[in-house]
Amino acid sequence: MPRVFLVVMDSVGIGGAPDADKYFNGEISDFGSNTVLHIAQYMEKLGRPLKLPQLNSLGLGSAIFHSVGIEHPDLPVSNNANWAVGRETSKGKDTPSGHWEIAGLPVTWDWHYFTEKTNSFPKEIIKSICEISGVNGILGNKHASGIEIIEEFGQFHVETSMPICYTSADSVFQIAAHETAFGLDRLYELCEKLSPMIHSLNIGRVIARPFLGSKDEGWRRTKNRKDYAMVPPSPVLIDWVKAAGGKTYSIGKIGDIFSMRNIDFNVTGSDADLMQQLEEHTHFADNGSLIFANFVEFDSLYGHRRDPLGYAKALEWFDNGIASVVKNLLEDDLLIITADHGNDPTWSGTDHTREQVPILLHGKANLIQSEIDLNVIAALASSHLGVAIEDP
Repeated sequence: MPRVFLVVMDSVGIGGAPDADKYFNGEISDFGSNTVLHIAQYMEKLGRPLKLPQLNSLGLGSAIFHSVGIEHPDLPVSNNANWAVGRETSKGKDTPSGHWEIAGLPVTWDWHYFTEKTNSFPKEIIKSICEISGVNGILGNKHASGIEIIEEFGQFHVETSMPICYTSADSVFQIAAHETAFGLDRLYELCEKLSPMIHSLNIGRVIARPFLGSKDEGWRRTKNRKDYAMVPPSPVLIDWVKAAGGKTYSIGKIGDIFSMRNIDFNVTGSDADLMQQLEEHTHFADNGSLIFANFVEFDSLYGHRRDPLGYAKALEWFDNGIASVVKNLLEDDLLIITADHGNDPTWSGTDHTREQVPILLHGKANLIQSEIDLNVIAALASSHLGVAIEDP
């Protein structure tokens, strides 16, 4: 029986979406953003090629050429690959919208956002945080980058136990806390108890952002991040597979994004841990199963921090790892590699970029070689597994 490996390269965009001019990083629109192409051009200026032989053989360069009409020497067109350019119909450029649409549920409503740059949160939310955690107040309360706000408030947080609360251009509420001084379980409990209030405002996620370190040695975020996402309001690919009797495997933050609904097995860790898990799943995942993975460090470590060199090295590392996965796939397996949005590290600001994304196929699938709506991925996966699509 067939299996589907659905892999999301978080934020690996390939050119501004048709409506990119309506989305902004500060005062600059996302029109013209292109995460992968601009990284290749950046590396070219450094005199160092971007080496992605496996992804290019699957059609990455072809998808980029179809997206923006540019063929970079390090991203050549492959005429025999199965690829498509994915266009998100959902509004926004955030994690839940992208992943939910990949899983067959376009987001047709508007998320709520905390639009005030400072004093961003209503008093009712601050009051609830204080009551849940037994503290006298919160720190931050503004739009901020995760590393910068920890550097700004880390020491005061350790001294007072007041959690560091911040947001961004996404529909998100983030809470940073020291794993030992505040407590990891305490942070998780705070986020879990607070999330119903946040979700009632139509905010997509509450994110626990644990960190370690000290003022003297420096602060560092840990791999124990946890997302508390709103439950999808309708069945998605994971639910369809489960209803048909198949097993569902979550690798990375997929379980959090889909609120663990109908997830049979869930593993988390660093991207290196997840690549090892993905390869191991090629050996033991059940027939008829869905293995759904997210590799987040492109986005979290390099996109938001506007580090094109680090992003390039991460892409090359992924390319090498996914090559091993491809070698281990069974004859009836289908591998789908895609992304949820862009995060161009050469672009203005520090937020996601509204981009088209690659859809790269390996296995028994028809050639697409065009642009498609992102939710077609779920239809491809369900068709391969022989799973019925449930109506919303």
